[in-house]
Amino acid sequence: MTPTPPTTPLPPEPAATPGPSDDSGASDASGPRVSAPSGAPASAAPDAAECLALTRGLRRRGTVVLSVFAVVWAFAGASGLASSGAAVAVGIVAVALTASAVLLAHRKGAAPSPRLVDLPRNWARTVGIVNGVEVVAVFAVIAASNASGRPEFIPAAIALVVGLHFFPLARCYDQWQYNGTAVLLTVVGIAGFALVAAGLSDESVRAAVGLASAAVLWASAYHVAVKG
Repeated sequence: MTPTPPTTPLPPEPAATPGPSDDSGASDASGPRVSAPSGAPASAAPDAAECLALTRGLRRRGTVVLSVFAVVWAFAGASGLASSGAAVAVGIVAVALTASAVLLAHRKGAAPSPRLVDLPRNWARTVGIVNGVEVVAVFAVIAASNASGRPEFIPAAIALVVGLHFFPLARCYDQWQYNGTAVLLTVVGIAGFALVAAGLSDESVRAAVGLASAAVLWASAYHVAVKG
């Protein structure tokens, strides 16, 4: 059948509305699920760029957090030193080391991270839960130590709690270095309990645990800042 020519122009066909995508490389509200492989097609470029920016941001943030808490531990350890001059020197070195780590992580022209993060789903919420449990555990061990009349256990107990909380964080952030941080801080905590059992003074235990914990956190911060 021959169609009759219309007297008025036909309206254009509506553009097709794309349906929901099930692209496994897309990111959800908690961040990308997987990293984009090298040589990925052009369509994957936005995901790769987003993942690279997230990787750099997480590692810079990790350097800052590790360095800041290293200063806290250093000052706690310095408070147990017998010499006030040594305590002041520790404080000066602590501030310098932390400032250097932060500047190193934020330096311009730094090489890109050698490996993009592969974050699990809901990683941000899991990080919040882990950190929340850590805070509650720290207050719990402080309260328990004071209630039992053994405040000398507090530095070692806190180091142990902080060390253990790095194990799940290593997976949440896809940052394998944090497993090493967890192991070393856990060892520091156990060693602190051994020093208490050996009869060392509260000040000596606080100095040993505090300075050792600071050293572990600075080592982790510099490794993340330099190696990614």
